[in-house]
Amino acid sequence: MEHAFSYWEQTQFINNADVIIIGSGIVGLSAALHLKKKQPGLKVLVLERGFLPSGASTKNAGFACFGTVSEQMAYLKQTSEEDVLRVVDYKWRGLQRLRENLGDAHIDFYQHGGYELFRNDELEKAEECFDQLTYFNNLLAQAIGHTDIYAGADAKITDFGLNGVSNMVCNKYEGQIDTGKMMRALLQKVYSTGALVLNDCAVTKIENTGGHIEVKTSQGEFKTHQVILATNAFAAQLYPDLDVMPGRGQVLVTKPIAGLKLKGTFHFDEGYYYFRNINDRVLFGGGRNIDFKSEQTYTLGHTDQVKQQLLHYLNEMILPGQNAEADYWWSGIMGFGEELKPIIKEVQPGVFCAVRCNGMGVAMGSLVGEEVAEMVLSDA
Repeated sequence: MEHAFSYWEQTQFINNADVIIIGSGIVGLSAALHLKKKQPGLKVLVLERGFLPSGASTKNAGFACFGTVSEQMAYLKQTSEEDVLRVVDYKWRGLQRLRENLGDAHIDFYQHGGYELFRNDELEKAEECFDQLTYFNNLLAQAIGHTDIYAGADAKITDFGLNGVSNMVCNKYEGQIDTGKMMRALLQKVYSTGALVLNDCAVTKIENTGGHIEVKTSQGEFKTHQVILATNAFAAQLYPDLDVMPGRGQVLVTKPIAGLKLKGTFHFDEGYYYFRNINDRVLFGGGRNIDFKSEQTYTLGHTDQVKQQLLHYLNEMILPGQNAEADYWWSGIMGFGEELKPIIKEVQPGVFCAVRCNGMGVAMGSLVGEEVAEMVLSDA
């Protein structure tokens, strides 16, 4: 598509950026914020393919969490203690940075705790996790600064009104946020620095010509000196060699529920299902493990199989006997890979990527954005 851009458009919008960031999610906006903080005079332009961020930043569940016991155990089977601690430390520091950058009041941060549930047929798995509580408390204390992170919470099962749950582990240092408020606060902070965000601008190609970098988009061609690719799961569409695959998360929010007993963030089935309270409603998502192949997609939408499973768990286990109805349905696209660590590197001269948050963008995104920004500043 060819555009006859005006002189003003060309000089102030199109070819007026020292750094172009592709993707206006948590990572991209955090990178913009850090660049402007370190070099206020830098001209930073953010390009977003969607009307709103297209991946998961405005579609995630708003969990300020850093890992259940079973997730830590599974990761420890693949790697070392040092790596487990490194990932937890990264998530924990990322969450603190998010809160520092935006302020708890602006993101509705509440530390109601996180809970891992074990159903009646998972007694052996629950016992294995309970046996490891002290070990992981001691290990993670090196990152969190507390030794009472995980604790048994079976007594609260009845308080929350759950059905078919035999055991529960609480992580009292986990919290929740309002994802919409977080992204609005982040956008406003980026705007206040003088950085520019343009929407409905899908990037189709990035070329380093030697003198500058050309970014070809659905709205025309932009020129810049450096580029940050912060499109998470969608990064492989531009750079197929990157080890990042899409994973769709399907989510519902119920109609308001009088006297809702739930308060906190909850996980079960190794974290593949998750739910929480939000404004007298229940947010519930997951089910990607029902059919990994179908959910490894760049397409937003739903499948009947996952929808029915979510509704079944909602009315049998989470809100038994209440015939709760869904008021909202949506999905988001996350980026996953073989390793839990994000990919932050130079993919071609002057072009850097910060992708693959493995479904933990709320926890990781702020630091991932800062790291790639530092890489850009060092390269300038």
